[in-house]
Amino acid sequence: MIRLFATLASLSGFLAVAFGAFGAHGLKARVTPERLDVWNTAAHYHLLHSVALLALCGILIAHPSPLLTRAAWAFVVGIIVFSGSLYTLVLTDIPILGAITPLGGLSLMAGWASCGWFAWSELGS
Repeated sequence: MIRLFATLASLSGFLAVAFGAFGAHGLKARVTPERLDVWNTAAHYHLLHSVALLALCGILIAHPSPLLTRAAWAFVVGIIVFSGSLYTLVLTDIPILGAITPLGGLSLMAGWASCGWFAWSELGS
């Protein structure tokens, strides 16, 4: 499972950098500044949670835990739903996608909550 998460984190980080560069260079002249801000938010959260997912892999090696596995899956789903819906919103201008984005945010929050629960309940005092 760790190999899967590390591979997904690496691929996700690669894509976050690529999408961030595309936003900075390919979209700047094609979308409004407000839409570019949305794209940048997506890329920021995408990269941040890719790094968090990779860090979880290191912790999982030392402390295998269902809570951390749950957190990793929550980050994967959150990246896809949160950042993916924002990227798609900017590219397609389909407003209903904005209603999906908070579900991705909730998934990211669930991942952090699972990390906190693990830290409190399973790490020594």
